[in-house]
Amino acid sequence: MAVLQKIRSYGKVLIGVVGLALFAFIAEEFVRAISFREGESRQRIGKIYGESVNYQDYNALVDEYSDVLKFTNGLTSLTDEQVAMVRDQVWQTLLTRKIMEHECSKLGLTVTDAELQDIINKGSNPMLAQTPFRTPQGAFDANALKQFLSQYDKVMNTPEVGAETKEQYKQMYSYWNFIEKNVRQQTLAEKYQTLLSSSILSNPIVAQKSFDGRNNESDVAMVMLPYNSAEATVSDSELKSKYNEMKELFLSLEELRDIQYIDVNVEASEADKQALYEEMEGYAQSLEEGAEPAKIVREATSLVSYSVLPIRSVALPTDIQKEVEAMAVGEQKGPYLNEGDNTLNIIRVINKVTLPDSIEVRQIVAPGTDMASAETTADSILTALRGGESVDSIAKKYDQPAARTWISSAMYEGQLIDENNRLFLETLTNTPVNQYTKIVLEGQGVIVAQVTDRRNPVEKYDVVVIKRTQDFSKDTYSKAYNEFSSFLAGNPTAEEINANAAAAGYTVQNRQSISSSEHYVAGLRSTRDAMRWIFNKDTKLGNVSQLYECGENDHLLVVILNGIHKKGYQTLDDPEVKDAVRAEALKDKQAVMLQEKMESAQSLADVAKIANAISDTVKHITFNSNAFVTKVGSSEPALSGAVSNAEQGQFGKGVKGNAGVYAFQVLEKNKLAGTYDENRDKEQSVLIAKRAANMYLNDLIKKADISDNRYLFY
Repeated sequence: MAVLQKIRSYGKVLIGVVGLALFAFIAEEFVRAISFREGESRQRIGKIYGESVNYQDYNALVDEYSDVLKFTNGLTSLTDEQVAMVRDQVWQTLLTRKIMEHECSKLGLTVTDAELQDIINKGSNPMLAQTPFRTPQGAFDANALKQFLSQYDKVMNTPEVGAETKEQYKQMYSYWNFIEKNVRQQTLAEKYQTLLSSSILSNPIVAQKSFDGRNNESDVAMVMLPYNSAEATVSDSELKSKYNEMKELFLSLEELRDIQYIDVNVEASEADKQALYEEMEGYAQSLEEGAEPAKIVREATSLVSYSVLPIRSVALPTDIQKEVEAMAVGEQKGPYLNEGDNTLNIIRVINKVTLPDSIEVRQIVAPGTDMASAETTADSILTALRGGESVDSIAKKYDQPAARTWISSAMYEGQLIDENNRLFLETLTNTPVNQYTKIVLEGQGVIVAQVTDRRNPVEKYDVVVIKRTQDFSKDTYSKAYNEFSSFLAGNPTAEEINANAAAAGYTVQNRQSISSSEHYVAGLRSTRDAMRWIFNKDTKLGNVSQLYECGENDHLLVVILNGIHKKGYQTLDDPEVKDAVRAEALKDKQAVMLQEKMESAQSLADVAKIANAISDTVKHITFNSNAFVTKVGSSEPALSGAVSNAEQGQFGKGVKGNAGVYAFQVLEKNKLAGTYDENRDKEQSVLIAKRAANMYLNDLIKKADISDNRYLFY
């Protein structure tokens, strides 16, 4: 009871403590929830139909497509340009898939597993022919696919199967899943297109008009009054009216921004160039004194490696090829400057030989527990072969194919060749046709080979090439950096930069309507941070960025934000929009003024007397193709329409075109050879309409509420 009484005496304190504990718990959960939402937000690479696209999900698709490219092209890695291309293609594919699924779900369109299996069994889809599952004739083989799929789990779960084989099966399986997924998506899109196309019909009137539009042509004499020959002004109300008429032209599906920038390309100084020249002279002297070519090329860090085997001239850089072909054995040239790639070069031709470009060979790997036993086996194989036993029978004995294989120069030229590969290739090159030879590859094994054919004798060169770019030194880069930094420190505002850049030796460049989906700012690599700054919500008009080091660590960049075009309809307040609307509104008013000038004209000659008139003759005008007026360099669809509806000899005037207002007289009307076929022309009209209807994706994209934030991640 005493304890209970004591607890009661501290009741208020305990309630306070419990209250604080509960508050702390709730606050902790609240902070945790906010952190989760912020973390999730940072993972959003974009939105489609308001639904977030997660970075990891998108990146998984990029990895999948990258693996497909590497698998199908025999690549081990992709270049930066290829990776950027993959990201763009994956994004566009993702957009298309999401849009198709969204639209098709409303229509009840699906591709069932049974339909997909039927497509696979028939094997007629072109994508299936891109798989390794093909008949000898190149057609898709569904049975080969089924056999592979039935073997896959067994291979992957069998410990005795090697890691290399499992990796090949894994790559093949991933590739098939990629193809299957894309066949399904393609089929769904085809269903949607078929439904859309089936709603398009033609009729005899449209068919006749289509035929006439192609086959009736006219030759005309014309006179044009150019728009700039009439002075006009437009009011704000007229601008607004014209903007409303043109509004759809100013719809932007993503936010765009305008920038100014200074790009400083750091280049080698005269001192840098002289230092490199002196270094290259030392290498040239060493070569003349008989130094080992491979050692000198390595020391010089040449852009062209030394080949321990003679190579064709085409394996060398283009500028080196013509020099080597003109040089004699023992001749040396350089150091000399090649301005095309800004390099200093040294060339020494050690030898020229005529060798086959391609060698056909078959080989048997001699089995053995070690190199000594393998050599013993190889000797017995050679004895059997020389005694008349066939290669095929011996290969079969050791469970090897011994197939004939062509080895061409292109397969090894430009590659680093180790001693074993040098020995292997050199031996085959010097072995007579049909002769057997033993090749001992240190630490790798022993091969018995037979050269079965040689083709295309070509001249090959044992040549030393030292090629070095005239690069800037650290001191030169530091000097350029410090000078640019000093300029920016003394000119911190956009106004000051624009006013003083030229005097300081810098050029301010403009770039309009840059998109966040672009990969580089000013065409320079490594400008992701600059792109983030440009599109950051906190970056305001007139702001100047920090100095960025970019390119291949050879460019300095500063950016000024001077225009923001929000996603959606660009308003009349946008200077570019206003200029475009004003130009069209002026043309409307000028057209009225010029039409009034033509009003009293009774003939083409009357119009030709008006000041600034331009006369010309245009032939072969049809309704279906735009007339092109050579003298003014303008395509004029309105003139085509007016002329096609006029009779021979008829005079027409007041046609508002792209370059001015036209008057014309039809000199001659002709019918081209061709026979009207109602069914054929109806089908052709439908095809034209279907091509136009297939632009539906652009309209669907407008409605998909898409945002693309990839620039924040790459």
